[in-house]
Amino acid sequence: MTRVRVYVTDDHPVVRRGLWGLIAAEPDLEVVGEAADGETAVREAARLRPDVVVMDVSMPGVGGAEATERIRADCPGVRVIALTAHEDRGYLRRLLDAGVAGYVLKRSAAADLVRAIRAVAAGQTYLDPAVAGQVVAAPAGPGGSGAELSEREEEVLRRLAGGQAVKQVAAALDVRVRTVETYKARGMDKLGLKTRVDLIRYAVARGWLTGG
Repeated sequence: MTRVRVYVTDDHPVVRRGLWGLIAAEPDLEVVGEAADGETAVREAARLRPDVVVMDVSMPGVGGAEATERIRADCPGVRVIALTAHEDRGYLRRLLDAGVAGYVLKRSAAADLVRAIRAVAAGQTYLDPAVAGQVVAAPAGPGGSGAELSEREEEVLRRLAGGQAVKQVAAALDVRVRTVETYKARGMDKLGLKTRVDLIRYAVARGWLTGG
């Protein structure tokens, strides 16, 4: 059995130890390292290439959002789960814009984090049920032209909403990066969407995403 390789980041040693024990107890998961700050997480993610990084949002120095952006830029195949106490829409938007594939609240049950790790490792986007409603409730965009998406435009947008980087989508579809960007731009324009948050909001409302 191939296990999901997980890297843990949190500035509290007790929390890191707890997360390590929780994740390592699952037969299909393994912890490959830990960090107390975002800078170390960025460096080690590039070296270890884990499948999933569990990222504390509030850390001194390089915070979770900046670390996520840098990891996604350097290692697009690494999926990031934001682990946070913040439930407001502003934090959710910031982390989704940064490129997280999962958003889990620290007050959630341990099983929710395990479920999130498995979901994002499988290419899905996981939103904690306590915040998922905020994404659906907000308007998705101004409406766009109202034209129907082509099959390829929808496939590209589904993959991007699920957390894949443009280069990954291009490789999966065996097309050029520029082609993916064109499909993305056309699809977003048709739907009246401007940002990744808008796209995820639309994807949740349409039932494209699972796991949260």
